[in-house]
Amino acid sequence: MLHTLTLLRQLNADEFTSGEAIAKQLGISRSAVSAALTRSGDYGIELERRHGVGYKLTQPIEWLDQSILSQYLNANTPFSLQLVNEIDSTNRALRQENAAPLSVLAAEWQTAGRGRLGRHWVGSLGGSLLFSVVWRFSGGMTRLAGLSLAVGIALARALEKKGYQDLGLKWPNDLLCKKGKLAGILIELSGDALGPADAVIGIGLNLRLSKEERLHADHAADLSDCGGPLPARNALLAAILNELADILPRFDEEGFAPLRSEWEARHIWQGQMAKLISPDGKENVGRIIGIAEDGALRMAGEDGLKVIYAGDVSLRKVSTE
Repeated sequence: MLHTLTLLRQLNADEFTSGEAIAKQLGISRSAVSAALTRSGDYGIELERRHGVGYKLTQPIEWLDQSILSQYLNANTPFSLQLVNEIDSTNRALRQENAAPLSVLAAEWQTAGRGRLGRHWVGSLGGSLLFSVVWRFSGGMTRLAGLSLAVGIALARALEKKGYQDLGLKWPNDLLCKKGKLAGILIELSGDALGPADAVIGIGLNLRLSKEERLHADHAADLSDCGGPLPARNALLAAILNELADILPRFDEEGFAPLRSEWEARHIWQGQMAKLISPDGKENVGRIIGIAEDGALRMAGEDGLKVIYAGDVSLRKVSTE
């Protein structure tokens, strides 16, 4: 069956494209075009259809494009980039394929995108960046506690350089703005305690969300909430990869300690009261006082100072009103 996204790539928001022209271009029947485009709503895409004229997007889509990305990536980029229309999860695919270090897989659409603690990640066709990176670290997994925090800094740097404002980081893996969550980071590790260790680093970033998507995604925000220009997907993905290519080897060499002050300067919950929820449901309340040199959270509660590593814990703000 012809993929709907292949058909949608033939359309634009400026003019109508006839089904007959698409059929001729792709060497398929006119009925196959019609059948594939009837499924556009499954991807959150609205089409304007005009009998005898054709189809038109109601909103433009900037598709990820290898040739455009290469114009923005640093000339000495270490990454090998693959783009796909649809996949269940970029993290899962790279893990199943035992992908080589420096592999990058970016998808237009994920059917089973995941966040931390098994949560579903809601993406938007043309309005998200959904990608994963494989990086090999010479040290063992015990040295990677602060990795998600370092990746968060790379995301923030890339967006700030593009002119976006009021960004903040939340321990251990979220990028926020005042209105909600912009991006999530999912890291899955394999290797030895003493090294080397491979990390599959998954990133989901909201560029543009519809009203319906905002309703279905808890406390979600997009780049329209952060000032700056209209997001250009190819330029932004390249900018993030350029920052990762800079920060990850430094993290491998020096650990999280040199990044600690930069992370804390963006820490949106610094000094706030929060509730720490363990996998068994046990709750601890305390004041967040910062981050340790290895990336662990430091929280002061009634029973003293706690140092917490990410694991399966969940962190929630406590209202002081």
